[in-house]
Amino acid sequence: MAISFTGKVAIVTGAGGGLGRSHALELARRGAKVVINDLGGALDGSGGNSQAAEKVVAEIKAAGGQAIANGASVTDDAGVDHLVKQTIDTFGRCDILIANAGILRDKSFSKMEIADFDAVMNVHLMGTVKPCKALWPIMKAQGYGRIVVTTSSTGLYGNFGQTNYGAAKLSLVGFMNSLKLEGAKDNIKVNAICPVAATRMTENLMPPAVLEMLKPDYVSPAVAYLASDDAPTGVIISAAAGVFAAAQIVETDGVNLGHKASADDIAAHFSQIADWSTAKHYGQGGEQNGKFFARVQETPLLG
Repeated sequence: MAISFTGKVAIVTGAGGGLGRSHALELARRGAKVVINDLGGALDGSGGNSQAAEKVVAEIKAAGGQAIANGASVTDDAGVDHLVKQTIDTFGRCDILIANAGILRDKSFSKMEIADFDAVMNVHLMGTVKPCKALWPIMKAQGYGRIVVTTSSTGLYGNFGQTNYGAAKLSLVGFMNSLKLEGAKDNIKVNAICPVAATRMTENLMPPAVLEMLKPDYVSPAVAYLASDDAPTGVIISAAAGVFAAAQIVETDGVNLGHKASADDIAAHFSQIADWSTAKHYGQGGEQNGKFFARVQETPLLG
């Protein structure tokens, strides 16, 4: 049976262009009523107007869908409250949040101002946390919620000149990992999309032929899946050009060297400690703790 969002209401942040626009159009095409949130600012977060959001609303309506525009900043408490109030006042509920809004302020760490770090962390991390916080009691009360946060290969693996962006994007994985546990009893599922796409953020980084392969439209099917009724929870899907993969944080089984182990002993046994053939993903921190409690019962390698 095809995935449908008929009867569902979705907020998509940063939906005036690029990935957010594509996500919003995909959800609307499958029946969702969509709130198009976009500050309409420059790539670095400066300025702003609601014209971009209004244009996407017009696209959705022209295709027979339902949508409204919202120009609030996702970092502004009053603006986020208004975003949620406008959604509830207009559509009566909110089932889905696609937290997509973001900015870039790329510089090598030695040249980066703390203000550039603060700004990027504020939009990506707190700009996800604040809408989630405002929607959380609504989703709990209705016993249903789907949240998709946006991470990045920079957060998962690193990229030169993006310490601020990488820190922000990996922080969202940590946010997801705990939020999925808190939402489970109320049927609130929380997942992450890791996109590679041709947007304002990447247009100067890749040649035109590559950008043509990386249309945002090719990422949105993964977002729709992660926001669907039968979605998993706590999953990262990487998506680019019609290729989809799953990512995880994993940990090796490790080696019990004993209480007297020194730094020299760790160096001598590092190849065993970092034996990735034993790597495992844990669903929560307590599972990792359990591994350690089990391993300490074993006879230490060094006696």
